Formats: sequence, structure tokens, C-alpha cells
Amino acid sequence: MSENKNSLYRKALLFTIVAAITVLIGTFVTMFYPMMRPEMHPKLENLKPFTPLQLAGRDIYMREGCMNCHTQTVRPLKADVLRYGDYSKAGEFFYDRPHLWGSKRTGPDLARIGGKYPDDWHYQHMANPQAFYEKSNMPKYNFLTNKKIDIDKTVAGLKVLGISYKPEEIEELKSKNEMDAIVAYLQQLGTSVSRKTVISVDENTVEEKSPLSGKSDAVAEGQRLYKIECVGCHGKNAEGNIGPAFADTQRTEKELFLLIANGSEGAMPGYANQFTREKIWALVEYVKSLKKQ
Repeated sequence: MSENKNSLYRKALLFTIVAAITVLIGTFVTMFYPMMRPEMHPKLENLKPFTPLQLAGRDIYMREGCMNCHTQTVRPLKADVLRYGDYSKAGEFFYDRPHLWGSKRTGPDLARIGGKYPDDWHYQHMANPQAFYEKSNMPKYNFLTNKKIDIDKTVAGLKVLGISYKPEEIEELKSKNEMDAIVAYLQQLGTSVSRKTVISVDENTVEEKSPLSGKSDAVAEGQRLYKIECVGCHGKNAEGNIGPAFADTQRTEKELFLLIANGSEGAMPGYANQFTREKIWALVEYVKSLKKQ
């Protein structure tokens, strides 16, 4: 077999250049070009740009390292969806640079935290997490109340992201502190996605009277659950705080069950996706035991 002295394979330098050009063209066509197409940067219809106050809160969230303990991504897994809500969509993160998805959940995911609780809940929880969850290892952030917002940094961030703003919005920052900012940021998380009730209880399936009535072990279990989940909003002795008082409530047993199971939009999350019916009835029994004799 004769050798072709003019073959490309015998010219090392030329072969290297041609191979490199081929690889670069392939890389551009398969990677960089698709990244520049509009469909690679989706934006949800309901997604709104950060306000100056929210963006300031986002900067504080990053500065304090919140993403080291909290993710902002609900995975398309049953356990995630049941606990946090609808799974995350790419179009939610259009204005997030850098993204704050996180990779570790020392604390809960925050992708759907916006509107789940009232503002007062966040202010009190940020200031003293242990008042809400006794065993929480989250540090107290009450010092944020005494720190003013860095307005120049916020304006620079708005310009980098290409977000328009009004002069009065910047002026408003002068009367706000860092706690106001981070609460505003948390309250917008996930609000571009329609909130779906994963599990709710039909009132027609609930008994008028508690099936655990008179059982002391049910009261004890209800007290245990109350201390874990309810103390922060309703007080240690159900005297009320952010939420209403339960000690001497006039609600019927069925009404209490439905309130605990389904919650109240923007005020109290429902626990039907977290507790069994027996546990919810145990909470009802504990609340009943608090009524004044």
C-alpha cells in the first residue's frame, strides 16, 4: 500500500489546527449558541423584578450566608412537593444573579416561603428562632433591626441587573433597616408560582366530635406537637401572639380540626400534609384541655 506524503495525517501542525477549529465550532454550536437563544432564559409570566427593598434583602441574605443552610429549590420529588409545594421552575430565577439554589438543608427550603406566614412571623422568627422552634440551631438576627440599608450598593445592584426603579423607592430605603429588607425579600420568594394546596381535608369527611375525646395520651401528644409547631404564633399557653389565642376558644372541635389541617391563606400553613388525622385530633384535644373551667 503506497503512502500519500501529502496526507493531512502526516502534517502534524496542520492537523492540530484543523482539529482545534472543528472542536471549537462544535462547542459553539452545541453549547454557546443554545445558551444565547431566548428559550434558554425563560421567565414566568407572573415574575416581577426585585424592588430596591427586596434586592437589598437579597444582598443581606447572601452576606449572612443563609444559602449555606437553606436551599431555594423544590425538587420534583413527592416528599419535596408534599412538604414545600410545587416543584421549582427555571423561569422563577430570571432575575437571580447569582442563583441561590443552595445544596444543603440544615434548615428548610425557602423557595415557597413567600406569603406562607405574615410579616410579623418573619420579624419575630428572625429575631429569635428558638421562640418558635425550641431546638432550632439558627442564629438570632435581631441585630439587623439596628443596621441601615447600604443604599449605594443597592442602586449599583439594580443597575447591574438592569432593573428600573423610581426615585421614591430609593428614598423609602432611608427609613428602612436591614430586617425590613430581608423580610421583604423572603416574602416574595415563590410568589410567581401559583400556590397549590397539595393536601386539603374536605369538611364533609370530618367528624363533628373528636374521636380521641377523653384520652389523656392524646392530650399529651397534642401538647408535644403544639410545643414543636405552634408556640411561636399562638403563645406558650395558647394566649395568642401573631395568631389568635386558643385558650378558651369558642370554635367547635370540627372547626379546630379544619383550621389546623387546612390552615388560613397568608396567616397559617395547613398541616394536613405533615400530620396524620390522629395527630391533628390530638392537637384539638390539647386545645380543648386549655379551656377555662
